[in-house]
Amino acid sequence: MDERIIVVDDDPIILKKAWKSLADAGMKAVALKSGEQLLEHIKDNGSPELILLDIRMSGMDGYETLMKLRECEEPGSEVPVIFLTGDEDEDTEIRGLSLGAMDFIRKPFIPQVLALRVRHAVELTNLQRDLAGEVEKKTKENEELFLQVVSSLAASIDAKDAYTKGHSGRVAAYSKEIARRCGFNETEQDNIYMMGLLHDVGKIGVPDRIINKPGRLDDEEFLKIKEHPVIGGRILQNIQKMPELASGAKWHHERYDGRGYPDGLKGDDIPEPARIIAVADAYDAMTSNRSYRDMLPQEKVRLEIEKGMGSQFDPKFAKVMLAMIDEDKEFTMRDWAAEKKPE
Repeated sequence: MDERIIVVDDDPIILKKAWKSLADAGMKAVALKSGEQLLEHIKDNGSPELILLDIRMSGMDGYETLMKLRECEEPGSEVPVIFLTGDEDEDTEIRGLSLGAMDFIRKPFIPQVLALRVRHAVELTNLQRDLAGEVEKKTKENEELFLQVVSSLAASIDAKDAYTKGHSGRVAAYSKEIARRCGFNETEQDNIYMMGLLHDVGKIGVPDRIINKPGRLDDEEFLKIKEHPVIGGRILQNIQKMPELASGAKWHHERYDGRGYPDGLKGDDIPEPARIIAVADAYDAMTSNRSYRDMLPQEKVRLEIEKGMGSQFDPKFAKVMLAMIDEDKEFTMRDWAAEKKPE
């Protein structure tokens, strides 16, 4: 950025006076005679720190110039604009502010006052940007801390079962990849990753003797295992940062045909993240060694997911998982857990 301030006015006397006022105050300024010149200058040289823009000009007036400027800018990177005007009516000020002007300076202006108003506006803008940067930094730090806590909790859940080490991380990774391929944005992908990490948190409330029982569970034990989604939903429902975490834990064992548990939800009544996690969870269950069986061959896993489309699984997300399986020629998808974490 070569300059700090751009002054735009089609009156050469006003333009020179404003430019000199800023120059005398030690600010670097560029003087332009029209809105068209302003847009072209910014296109070639980048954005300034502030624009002083006359409202009434031949050709494009200040209002139209500001509207076209905003159309070219990225959200959050708008250049502050102060209108120069000789009008005293309220409508002029209301319209300018509604278009995004920062302030108004009346003409004729006192040079020293103009310079002070501009300097204060620049300092205020820089302070706002610094504060926004600090907020973003702290938010990122909090998100990283939250992820560490969630990851540690997921690891402690997996540690209850000697046969499922890393299960939560893998389910989270598969879920995030399915979401990515389905067009979810990065924030949504990261949220689904978190939900995948904690989908089995309710197993904290299931006795270890049941979780680690060699062989098949009896009916009573299976009923106990089936309580873990409700327990998980109850544990997570009060986390204010991510209230949606509870839905992944509570409903990942619902079936698309309505024959799942705990609530027998059907089709689109099941939240999308839970439908995604259901496919990812089933895939990892079949490709992991369990106390009652060894992992299944990939061909068998593919067949079971294909058979479950429209009954156990949402066909949309099952198709994506099938595509992922078909691409996984070396059967190495299990290594994704560390690679798909939110950055």
